[in-house]
Amino acid sequence: MNWRNFSLIVTLSLVSSVSFAQSNLLNAKTPEEIGKKTEAQLKSDNDKPLPYGYVHDRDVLMGKMVWEFIDLDERINFPMYFPVDGNLGPDRKSLYAVLVDNMKEGKITEVYDDSYFTTKKSLKDIETSLSKIDTADAGREQYNAGEKISEEYIVKTDITPANVMGYKIKGYWYFDKRQGELKYRLQGICPVVPDVYTMGTEEEDPIELFWVYFPSVRDVLHEAKAFNDKNSALPITFDHLLNSRRFNGVIYQEENVMGDRKIDEYMKDNAQMQLLESERVKDKIRNFEQDMWNY
Repeated sequence: MNWRNFSLIVTLSLVSSVSFAQSNLLNAKTPEEIGKKTEAQLKSDNDKPLPYGYVHDRDVLMGKMVWEFIDLDERINFPMYFPVDGNLGPDRKSLYAVLVDNMKEGKITEVYDDSYFTTKKSLKDIETSLSKIDTADAGREQYNAGEKISEEYIVKTDITPANVMGYKIKGYWYFDKRQGELKYRLQGICPVVPDVYTMGTEEEDPIELFWVYFPSVRDVLHEAKAFNDKNSALPITFDHLLNSRRFNGVIYQEENVMGDRKIDEYMKDNAQMQLLESERVKDKIRNFEQDMWNY
């Protein structure tokens, strides 16, 4: 096979992948036909998340569990945050909307209250943290007067995708001695939102909404697409985005002999030193791989 034929095959494969990115977009006669695949497309569509390879415990020469925070104010992390409004169609959702909607549909069940995945959390438990119903002062006056409270004085506050501040993730860095390289395996993800009962006040406090065991939701996240700013015809799946680490995160905790204590517990009231300590932990992990090839 010469280089011309090889280039032709690569080009055709790329064109084929682009044509499947937004199904029937260029052939649809009505808006309802956009996104509906033909019978031939459905028959040939065997797109699944790339399975993890089996790793035996004895092949792990070094392992370290770390927790990171993904700040959604950073531009590189925008694909996880936007869109915050639900008027762009069912195929354009934020990561938060994908997780919550699939939990309500029963497709995501491995939901826990902390990053150690010991106690499960039900949808009913989560819904209490998603909304708050309060009464305005005028409504309280009606209640005290023995009158029925008007609906206009009942204030409901909901947590929306726009309120998500970031994500906490838990992942395992390990050195595979068979392949001789450092690898990363994501274990869990957690949206961080303001407490609905203090939101908008001076006492606003961020909370961990729920932890999802990541390997159990790969199929769901593979079906959901994140916006690709460089090529909208070829969106990125959230599974690919997270597994390939196309984001920026700051380590805030590592497993250690002190009960996995967080960095801000021993680097208190000094944000700069906390960032430097985070980089030290990151360099310690990366340097292990570099040291393996020093003779």
